[in-house]
Amino acid sequence: MSDTQHPGATEAANRSIRFLFDNADIRGETVHLDSAYREVLAIHQYAPAVGRLLGEFMAAAVLLSTTLKFDGKLILQARSEGQIPLLMVECNSALEIRAIARGADQATAEGFHELLANGQLAITVDPDRGQRYQGIVPLAGDSLAHSLDAYFSSSEQLGTRLWLAADDQRAGGLLLQQLPQQVAEDAEQRQQQWEHACTMAETVRDKELLEMDTQQLLQLLYHEEPVRLYEPLAVAFRCSCSRERTLNALSSISPAEIEELLEELGCITMDCEFCNQQYRFSREDLAAAQVSKETRTLH
Repeated sequence: MSDTQHPGATEAANRSIRFLFDNADIRGETVHLDSAYREVLAIHQYAPAVGRLLGEFMAAAVLLSTTLKFDGKLILQARSEGQIPLLMVECNSALEIRAIARGADQATAEGFHELLANGQLAITVDPDRGQRYQGIVPLAGDSLAHSLDAYFSSSEQLGTRLWLAADDQRAGGLLLQQLPQQVAEDAEQRQQQWEHACTMAETVRDKELLEMDTQQLLQLLYHEEPVRLYEPLAVAFRCSCSRERTLNALSSISPAEIEELLEELGCITMDCEFCNQQYRFSREDLAAAQVSKETRTLH
């Protein structure tokens, strides 16, 4: 990789780094997840194969979130008839991420097909302001990366490819994406540059995605190409649940059901599936919330 410009600061353990090819209309992004990934694994006792798949989903969610140009969140959700009925990852524009594999307690398979048999992948973009968008595609190929490649190749968007990896300690990934024509002089040159970049990325190994920092990885893949690196962005595990949100969720339960639960249990306890945070609400808490809700309605 010649004439590379890169940040001077040491890369953090959980980070995403953008890079740009100076002589081609191609951008890229790498992600490395260390403690943020292990924090998610520590909350639930997943089988190793489930944990690795969850790590790939987390890496993909971060990479795809970096393509958004607005505040909001991106959600990757897989539903299947396999040993993982539901796998979901949320990543917001601040690169705060949370993830869960629901119903996978008895999963023993190692393969992608067995874990997510007959599955569908939903990609939801949920901006803080504006319209929510969702695309749904079958889980194709033998990996999440191949499924995402198929999704982007079937759309009318610019070319997008991903490479993902995870082990029991780390997760990582690489994204390449075409940019609108600016540098390439003609369509043939543009296509050749894109195919070359993807062909070189196809040689990357899981170990390299997980262990090499971004500069080392690009030196390995594109040592003859001028590539510009940008400052790393921190990624963190952070759940968006809160006592207020949980209390608001209780408003969907009828007053009669609330009363029945209070009579039986004395209080209502709700757990967040993503982070295992527990929230307890007494009769007084619920009464105060109802008064507050009515007051807001009047105003």
